[in-house]
Amino acid sequence: MDRRTFLSGMATVSTVAIVGAVAAQLARSAQPSTLHTIEITEFRFSPSALNVRKGDRVKWINLDIVPHTATALNSNWDTGELKPNESAEIVVHEGHNGPYFCAYHPMMKAGLTVN
Repeated sequence: MDRRTFLSGMATVSTVAIVGAVAAQLARSAQPSTLHTIEITEFRFSPSALNVRKGDRVKWINLDIVPHTATALNSNWDTGELKPNESAEIVVHEGHNGPYFCAYHPMMKAGLTVN
């Protein structure tokens, strides 16, 4: 095998590998986002643990009779005050992984796991 044939073959293998990697990334990013709903009721987040993917949306609905928040322990995100029957939504990013709580009622705790 001469050098030109060898290099041509290597270029083809490299191109196939790159195209495969790009196709796999596009397939992952083309997955539709999922809307996850968390109800706040009786001074609890339900569900209290949630597995999500980057790009998913998480919506909190306050079904209690007092205001609440959903506030990341690391301060990366916060829904702000949710009065009774109000809701707020975030789009999940990598930094959204971890515990959160209600700023008004710190005993209310839950967590997001970003996969």
